[in-house]
Amino acid sequence: MNSRKDVRILLVGEDGVGKTSLILSLVSEEFPDEVPAKAEEITIPADVTPERVPTQIVDFTFQEQTEEDLEEEIHKASVICIVYAVDDEPSIVKIEEFWLPRIHKSLGENSRTPIVLVGNKSDTVEDHSMERVIPLMNQYPEIETCVECSAKTLKNISELFYYAQKAVLHPTGPLYNSEEKDLTEHCKKALSRVFKICDMDNDGILNDRELNYFQKRCFNAPLQPQALKDVKSVVEKSVTDGLKDDGLTQKGFQFLHTLFIQRGRHETTWTVLRKFGYNNDLQLSKEYLFPSLKIAKGATTELSGQAMKFLNFLFTKYDKDKDGCLSTTEVQSLFSTCPYMPWGPDVTNAVCTNEQGWITYRGYIAQWALTTLLDVRRTTEYFGYLGYSFITDQEDTKTAIVVTRDRKQDILHKQSTRNVFQCNVLGPKGVGKTAFLQGLLGRNMKYVASLDKNNLPIYTMNTVQVYGHEKYLLLHEIDIAKAENMSSAELTCDVVCLLYDVTNPKSFEHCSKIYEQHFQDRQISCLVVGTKSEMAEVKQECELQPHEFCKRHRLSPPQFFQCVDKITTDVYHKLATMAAFPNLRRLVHMLLLRRQADWIHAKFRYLQDGLSSNSHVILKFSIGIAVLAVIAFSVYKYQKNSKN
Repeated sequence: MNSRKDVRILLVGEDGVGKTSLILSLVSEEFPDEVPAKAEEITIPADVTPERVPTQIVDFTFQEQTEEDLEEEIHKASVICIVYAVDDEPSIVKIEEFWLPRIHKSLGENSRTPIVLVGNKSDTVEDHSMERVIPLMNQYPEIETCVECSAKTLKNISELFYYAQKAVLHPTGPLYNSEEKDLTEHCKKALSRVFKICDMDNDGILNDRELNYFQKRCFNAPLQPQALKDVKSVVEKSVTDGLKDDGLTQKGFQFLHTLFIQRGRHETTWTVLRKFGYNNDLQLSKEYLFPSLKIAKGATTELSGQAMKFLNFLFTKYDKDKDGCLSTTEVQSLFSTCPYMPWGPDVTNAVCTNEQGWITYRGYIAQWALTTLLDVRRTTEYFGYLGYSFITDQEDTKTAIVVTRDRKQDILHKQSTRNVFQCNVLGPKGVGKTAFLQGLLGRNMKYVASLDKNNLPIYTMNTVQVYGHEKYLLLHEIDIAKAENMSSAELTCDVVCLLYDVTNPKSFEHCSKIYEQHFQDRQISCLVVGTKSEMAEVKQECELQPHEFCKRHRLSPPQFFQCVDKITTDVYHKLATMAAFPNLRRLVHMLLLRRQADWIHAKFRYLQDGLSSNSHVILKFSIGIAVLAVIAFSVYKYQKNSKN
C-alpha cells in the first residue's frame, strides 16, 4: 500500500518541443488542431490511475510564466519531466546546460525528486535519441528513465505519464545503483531486516511455509507450488549459496529483488518494503513507528493480549537453547532488526534474571510492561522495528496497546481495571530504598551489596498476586532531593510507599512531612513501611509515633520489611492490593491486607470435607455465614480498639 496521497507531474522544456500537446493528447486521446501556449492544470482521478493515486499534470512555459513561477512549481512537483524534441538537437543540449542545473539550483544536488526525460516527436525521425541521453542517465542518478513518444500519433503517451507516476511511487534510485549494477546499501539493510522478520523459526532460511506467509501478507495471494519451484530454480542457477536445505537464504532473497529491479519490476520490491514500514527514503516512516494514540489525562497504557502473544512468539524464536532465559547473545539477536539496543546494562537490576544475569521470561514481559507504562511511544517504535504488524497480521501497532480508564474512575468505583500498577517509593537517605526495590525481584541484602552502584535503576517491576489474579507492580524510587518539590507528574501513581528506618529515631519525621505536604489531601492510597525490622525498633523523635500517625490520618497500620536473608514479600502484595482497590476506607484496607488466620482456612477445609459433593447450596451458605462472621468480628474489634 502506497503512503502518498497524490502525485504532481511537472512538464518543463524548451518552447516548441510539444509539452502542451502531450497533455492535450493524453486528455482528449487525439492530437489537437490548435495548441495554446500553456495547458491548464489537470487532475486525473485515483480510480483511473494504475496505482490508485490522484495525479496532477502541470504545464510550464516562459511565454506566460516567470522564474518565480518556475521555482514554485519545481518545489511543488513530485516528479519533473524534461521534454525535448528528438528532431531538435539544441533542445537535447539544453537538458544538461540549463534544465538540470536549474532544477539542482532549486532543490539541491542531493534532491530525491525524480526526473524523467521525454523525447517527443518520435514520428518525425527513424532513429532513436537514446544514445544521446543515456550518458545523462548514467551521470545523474535522479533521472529515472527516458521515454520516446509522439503527441501526434499518441505513441507511448499513456506510458509516459505511467512512468512518471511510477518514478514517484516506485523510484529506482533508493533501491539500485545502476553503475555498480547492485542494490544500494540502504536497500540491502532494509531487505535484511525484512528477511529476519520473515524467518519465523530463526534458522537463517525461509522455508516453504515462511515464503507462503510472506507472499500472502505482502501480495494478498498464496505462492503457487510451481511458481515457488521456479523461483528456487532461478536462484539455484544464478547465485552460489542462494538456497540451503531447500530454503531461501538471505543472499538468495536479495538476489531475487535485484532481479526484479533489473527487469523493471521495482513495484514488487517497493510493495514489500512498504509493507514493512519503509518510505521512499528507505527509512521507517513516523506513521509506522509512532501511530496516533488517544490517551486521556489520568489514563495509562498497557500491553494488549495481541501484544502478549507477539512477545511470547519473539521470546520462543530467540531463546535458541530453550532454557527459559535470554542470554546476552540472544538479546542482541532479538534486537538485530532495530537501529540500536533499547535495554541498557541496568535492565538486569530492574527485572527478574537467572543466576547468570540472563533475563527470564517473566522479567522479559515485565520489562516490556514497564516500557509501555512509562513510554508507550518507545513500545510502538520497537514493535515496529520487530515486525509486529507483519507477524500478527495487524494494520499497525496500535492494537498492541490498551489505554486504561482515568484513575479518577477507578477511585470512584473503588476498584481498578488495570493490570499494571505504579508505586512511588519515598524515604530519607539510608532507609534502604534500593534494597526495597530489589526485594521485589526476590533479591536479599547479600545480592544488593554486590550491585554495581553505577547501574542501579530507579525502577523495578515484577508480578504479584492480588486475590488470585496476576498483576504487575512497578516500584519507582523518588530522588530524596526532589521529594519536597515533586511535580504533578512525579506525584501521579496508583499507590505510595513511605519508608522509614525503625533503627533511626529521626527517620519517620521525613515521612510524616512528605505525607502532610503532598498526599494528605490527595486520593492516593499510602502505606507506611518500617525497614530493617530484623533489628530492634527505637522510638521516633517526632510528635506522633508511626502507628499513631497512621491512625490519625486514617491510614493502614505501619507494615514492616526486612531482607537480610528472608525477604518480607507480603508488603508488595499489600501495595498491589491497595492499588487495585483505591480509595477504600481504612478499615476495609485493613481487612484486605490482613492475612486470614490459619484457623479460618482450617474451618473452611473442615466444612468442605464434611459436606457431600451434592450439597453445593449448603456449602455456599455455610461459607458465606463464616465469612460474614469473620468480617463482623473484625469490625467489632476495630471499633472497640478505636474507642480505647
